[in-house]
Amino acid sequence: MIMRTCSILLAGAGLAACSAPAYVTPVEVTRFVGTAPAQLGTGTISVTFSSGLERSPNESVYRAAVERELASLGYSLRPTGGAQVAQISLQQYIEDPDAGRSPVSVGGGASVGSYGSGVGLGIGLDLTPRAAERLATQLSVAIRPSAGGENLWEGRAQMTASANSDYADQSAAAARLASALFENFPGASGETILVD
Repeated sequence: MIMRTCSILLAGAGLAACSAPAYVTPVEVTRFVGTAPAQLGTGTISVTFSSGLERSPNESVYRAAVERELASLGYSLRPTGGAQVAQISLQQYIEDPDAGRSPVSVGGGASVGSYGSGVGLGIGLDLTPRAAERLATQLSVAIRPSAGGENLWEGRAQMTASANSDYADQSAAAARLASALFENFPGASGETILVD
């Protein structure tokens, strides 16, 4: 989705100029459903971040967005001690359309499940993209019994937004990603969809 902002400058000969278009991709969502889907969307749940993410400047924004979605599904949220645990992993990096992806990646966390693994980083870097840049964000959530065992559900949602778009704001980005991730929960296992 490309949103265009245009301003007319009436100077001298009355020339019109348009600012650079705001760029926002659809949210790409992939989900995996475990062998006990009846346990999803019910009971108590606690939300945690993957190891190392507690220092991420955006942790509280993404935690709040995920908690809102889980509550709307029927879960009863608990700070700790829920029957299930939703573990969040957040990855963000800056892209410059002219120079490629920045090597800076913050908030990977320890991912688990069907679509990969990695070691993360949770440091307080400024990830505010400059005008020509885009911020790519991936939100991943895995739900499992707090007593341990296989994941009941896991999913990831990712999008890219330019610095002049509405979704350069982290609250707006978190709400959009979490909403797309949990849309029609639990979703078809292994299917990738695009959500506008």
